[in-house]
Amino acid sequence: MTLDALNIAITWPEIFLLVMACVVLVVDVFIEENRRNLTYSLSQLTLLVTAALITLGEADQRVLAFNDMFVQDQLADTLKLFILAITFVIFVYSRDYLRDRDIFKGEFYVLGLFGVLGMMIMVSSSNLLLLYLGLELMSLCLYAMVAFDRENGNASEAAMKYFVLGAIASGMLLYGMSILYGLSGSLAIADIANAVSAVEQGSDAQLGLVFALVFIVVALAFKLGAVPFHMWIPDVYQGSPTAVTAYLSSAPKIAGFAIIIRLLVEGLGGLHADWQMMLVILAVLSMAAGNIIAIAQTNIKRMLAYSTISHVGFILLGILAGTADGYSSAMFYTLAYAIMSLGGFGVVLYMSRAGFEAEELDDYRGLNQRSPWFAFMMLILMFSMAGVPPTLGFWAKLAVLSAVVDISMTWLAVVGVVFSIIGLFYYLRIIKLMYFDDAVDTQPISCGRDMQIALSTNSVAILALGLYPAGLMSICAAVFN
Repeated sequence: MTLDALNIAITWPEIFLLVMACVVLVVDVFIEENRRNLTYSLSQLTLLVTAALITLGEADQRVLAFNDMFVQDQLADTLKLFILAITFVIFVYSRDYLRDRDIFKGEFYVLGLFGVLGMMIMVSSSNLLLLYLGLELMSLCLYAMVAFDRENGNASEAAMKYFVLGAIASGMLLYGMSILYGLSGSLAIADIANAVSAVEQGSDAQLGLVFALVFIVVALAFKLGAVPFHMWIPDVYQGSPTAVTAYLSSAPKIAGFAIIIRLLVEGLGGLHADWQMMLVILAVLSMAAGNIIAIAQTNIKRMLAYSTISHVGFILLGILAGTADGYSSAMFYTLAYAIMSLGGFGVVLYMSRAGFEAEELDDYRGLNQRSPWFAFMMLILMFSMAGVPPTLGFWAKLAVLSAVVDISMTWLAVVGVVFSIIGLFYYLRIIKLMYFDDAVDTQPISCGRDMQIALSTNSVAILALGLYPAGLMSICAAVFN
């Protein structure tokens, strides 16, 4: 196979997604308002075909293309498939919500598709330039999606906060990358890894690398929302339309995990001792602030935002372990969290209706009286986020805590357990409201059949994966072994 043929062969999914996103954009311009379902259907078809192309083109070994800038490996293929699947479900969840608020526009799906393209590029980057381009493509789409409801002042304010802080984080990342380029003379992550391993301890070059590392870790912490760089998450989650919040809270976290693996593990693995202690501090602060501040929240989107911050802390526990088991457990946790977050915001979307946003905790009072099945679905989701067995969240927490115990950082695992117990309070509070309080709003809850099927499947999958976690665990383990 020639180089050009190889380049095209392993990037077919990205090429197809790009072309179809442009097609959806053009089609949406010319169709009538009452035929907007065509845009939705084309977007879903695009995601399905892209996933099929990835599956058909899966490589048994690591393959590089475009002068070693683009990599296809098991990590990339697995994460891309999960990103596509989660986005597909988000589009299903969002359709009725957008239609009820008269914002059922093609822009939502076009931005969503381009955001997925950015995530896929990030996941397959083996070069700093390509990685940054993928990150910015995703970020620009997210900024626009947050402000998607132009009549909503809160959404515009949230988008501005997100844009300003995101730009600062991008600047820090670029500065760190520029130092790495100056010290290594290359933008290729493999070359940077070789340069790092060749640096002598205590030399000026090593000091420069640590200086660059600080900027990169700070930027990644901003993008993931780790404390103390978390200030944008609660405001953006609350201010965004709930359909956008569901997108923002799930798929980009998978891409964020990928960028950490590509940059810190593959590129700066030689500096593990340095970035390990940075991640220890970020993890402890995130678990502490996320779980404690969430208790004081009365808005479920803000509560889930602080919950996200605490979950980021647990993901960092697996990464800082610096072992294959640690990385696979962090990947397992990331995928588990993305599925749980998707379901959590799915229930919020299910509860919302035209002229009513189910954002306050009191809105969930007596849900069992109004919809016993979906109250049970929410119970599974809350138990899983809290880490109660036998749900998926329990095994995810157990995996990352075992990884830090294996590297003799038992105290860190104990800290994680303590903050998990504290976090139980605000998850159980929602269950108490649903099952033990009388309903304030007695209006019947109605939504489309596709939404009911997707949300039920989402929640039951969390329980099923909790009862049989070995399948997903083995997929994650195979990536790093």
